Amino acid sequence: MTRSDARPPTAAPTDVATHDAAPLDVARIRADFPILARTVHGRPLVYLDNAATAQKPRATIDAISSYYEHANANIHRGVHALSMEATTLYENARAAVARFLNAARPEEIVFCRGTTEAVNLVAQSFVRPGLEPGDEVILSTMEHHANIVPWQMLRDACGLVLRVVPIDDRGRLDMDAYAAMLSPRTKLVSLVHVSNALGTVNPVDTIVRLAHDRDIPVMLDGAQAVPHLPVDVQALGCDFYAISAHKMFGPTGVGALYGRFDRLDAMPPYQGGGDMILSVSFEKTTYNRVPARFEAGTPNIAGAVGFGATIEYLESVGMDRIAAHEHELHAYACDALATIDGLRFIGEADERASVLSFVLDGVHPHDIGTILDQQGIAIRTGHHCAQPVMERFGVPATARASLALYNTRDDVDALVAGLRRVAEVFR
Repeated sequence: MTRSDARPPTAAPTDVATHDAAPLDVARIRADFPILARTVHGRPLVYLDNAATAQKPRATIDAISSYYEHANANIHRGVHALSMEATTLYENARAAVARFLNAARPEEIVFCRGTTEAVNLVAQSFVRPGLEPGDEVILSTMEHHANIVPWQMLRDACGLVLRVVPIDDRGRLDMDAYAAMLSPRTKLVSLVHVSNALGTVNPVDTIVRLAHDRDIPVMLDGAQAVPHLPVDVQALGCDFYAISAHKMFGPTGVGALYGRFDRLDAMPPYQGGGDMILSVSFEKTTYNRVPARFEAGTPNIAGAVGFGATIEYLESVGMDRIAAHEHELHAYACDALATIDGLRFIGEADERASVLSFVLDGVHPHDIGTILDQQGIAIRTGHHCAQPVMERFGVPATARASLALYNTRDDVDALVAGLRRVAEVFR
């Protein structure tokens, strides 16, 4: 095949690999992520900031490069070969996301910039139409700002009432309070699946069931769930599910909203432009079908292609195996960090995933992060775009180490040694 005829790999394999119970070969997986071979301040990189953004496998990087080298063109509009190839790659990526989430059909996947835009889309296209002052949306104290601010904007513009489910001292939702909040005025329940600040895995099956018993739709923020847990939106029964590619080892600036087809089909667009229309005149515009109706303008085509390749990669590893590896590593990390004098976890729910959020007596989290960085260890410090969580626990910020499929016990041991060094500096 000559270079001019070469085409990038598709993002929608017909067969998805099956996996036995064998543990992950983490050394092999680490070799798939080029950045993990670099050094920082002369030390080997220990990357524990995965909840902020995860690193990218070579397969994702190559898919993006291949698209730009061999199939770069705009999609859905052209009759020439490059446009048709680009369109195929883009739609194959949509099919890959649908398969990964077990959506009923690819049309239930809307590409967007990420979870933030997905929440805004639901706010403006699903909740706002027909909204009356006093109608309610249920959130929780542990929400990311992306699942708070869009609803505050509707509150200020339209009189929406926000009901906030409290959390207990261990970082668990008060499910009795949640059930009591459900009412005929509830337009939507919008809750996080896995907390980015606490690691809490919420009982989303029960959350959805209780709401649906009252005919109330549910959206779940799945940004922190899909990198770590198998997710089946049909089994969950949720009406909407929002994800970001960069949290799950894919490119930045692209993500997806899953929406039940009947929900999406009844929703108007909230952005206008090219490709979301069937016909336009100065008198009338006829909108396109779902999902094109919600994808105005030229999308992040390369990002979608990389997203599809990332999903192929995760499927080849196996989400069940990833979850098992991270569960064991999380338990090891909790035990190891608990040996450090003065360290206190923020969030200790029985069901947690990936995240270890903590404070160290007498040391500001930013100082923790700075000293660890000098040792090549990357963690996140601050409020993690979850300031209500910080207020609930009476702290200005936390240090957060977050795990992924390529992390090891050696990474955890380096973190513990680094934190002991922090304690030496400040005591």
